Amino acid sequence: MDTLTQLPSGTQWTIEADGHRATVVEVGGGLREYRAGGVDVLFGYAADEICPASAGKVLAPWPNRIRDGRYSFGGDVHQLTLTEPARHNAIHGLVNWARWRRVEATGSSVTVEYEVVPQPGYPWPLVLRTTWSVGTDGLVAEHTATNAGAGPCPFGLATHPYVQVPGVRVDDLLLRVPGRSRLLVDGRMLPIGAAKVAGSEYDFTQPKPIGELALDTAFGDVDRDADGRSAVTLTTADGRGAEVWADGAFGWWQVFTSDSLAPDRHRRSVAIEPMTCPPDAFRSGRDVVVIQPGETWRGRWGIRPLPGVSA
Repeated sequence: MDTLTQLPSGTQWTIEADGHRATVVEVGGGLREYRAGGVDVLFGYAADEICPASAGKVLAPWPNRIRDGRYSFGGDVHQLTLTEPARHNAIHGLVNWARWRRVEATGSSVTVEYEVVPQPGYPWPLVLRTTWSVGTDGLVAEHTATNAGAGPCPFGLATHPYVQVPGVRVDDLLLRVPGRSRLLVDGRMLPIGAAKVAGSEYDFTQPKPIGELALDTAFGDVDRDADGRSAVTLTTADGRGAEVWADGAFGWWQVFTSDSLAPDRHRRSVAIEPMTCPPDAFRSGRDVVVIQPGETWRGRWGIRPLPGVSA
């Protein structure tokens, strides 16, 4: 094993162009850092650090939580390992700690791949690919998932970037989320209902300060533009910050103000997570993608730095 592979996050692949620079890592196939114009747009982690709090991770073949790790699909009941044992949930999929392999690279992009093998709880083979790229418009992630098996499989995907404006408290940041409703959750962070956000403290359809509000909230019923995109923005009063956008494959946004994290990460940034489906979707069936044998699902999202942060 070479020195880079021995790092907790494995081999590091750096891409850069037009003043934008990102580091993609082997373990988890996600982002360790993203900088624009020399400013850290994401609150990442060090090369010699184990990835904290799913920072920059790809969450597949399901995002968020599954109650008791147990669900039905195609007439069969499946039991996943409980990876959030304190809440008796299976959380954030199967590829967080897997070593992805690089399959293509240029100076400004890298494509990584991981093959999910059939296993207890998820007996379907999947080939996952992500192309990370940077350029004048910021950072872009393009994901594919190909069903390599003989039968249909359930699928969902999200990512977990922590967005920040260095030196600005979360309380003072303005948040805009295009979701017209939010999920209500129980003590295990699992959905028990939904509520419209209009007129409530959770209404971020227009930018407003986060203040002291603690968010670990899934927003749905999203407003989209003519191309099917939706976007969340996190900015200061003078417009510095970033926009996280996603194409029509992503119908949900999870927003997490880092309140439950360790002191060194407590309310230092906001996780803005594009999701294809809500929490516990494998049980509810809501917005679960079903990939047929030989078919490929595709989704695209990105981060666009706003004035004062961009190069």
